[in-house]
Amino acid sequence: QVQLVESGGGMVQAGESLRLSCEGSGFPFSNYRMGWFRRPPGKDREFVATISTDNDVYYADSVKGRFTISRDNSQNTVYLQMNSLKPEDTAVYYCATPRYGYTHTYLQTNGYAHWGQGTQVTVSS
Repeated sequence: QVQLVESGGGMVQAGESLRLSCEGSGFPFSNYRMGWFRRPPGKDREFVATISTDNDVYYADSVKGRFTISRDNSQNTVYLQMNSLKPEDTAVYYCATPRYGYTHTYLQTNGYAHWGQGTQVTVSS
């Protein structure tokens, strides 16, 4: 079955960087779109970034210019490089993939069927 395992979260100060990783298994990783989402404290899960099988990328306006999504199909892994972190980036971060690897609603949570367990990112001021 599809499994997604995130790692790399932690506690940092504002302005610092973190790199999240998400390793996928149980599906043909290179043929699947991958996405990163986050759930800030007390808020709903929200879109962060997504990368297609052709490496087309999209970002939420709040992270554009600071975060970079990438993938290494040889490692079945998608990354989220987060620079210039802000306290408002504090959240649980999740990676996700659509049910059959493709979705029209790739900027929305309902476009994704498989989710990792999440990794906590805390940014202090």
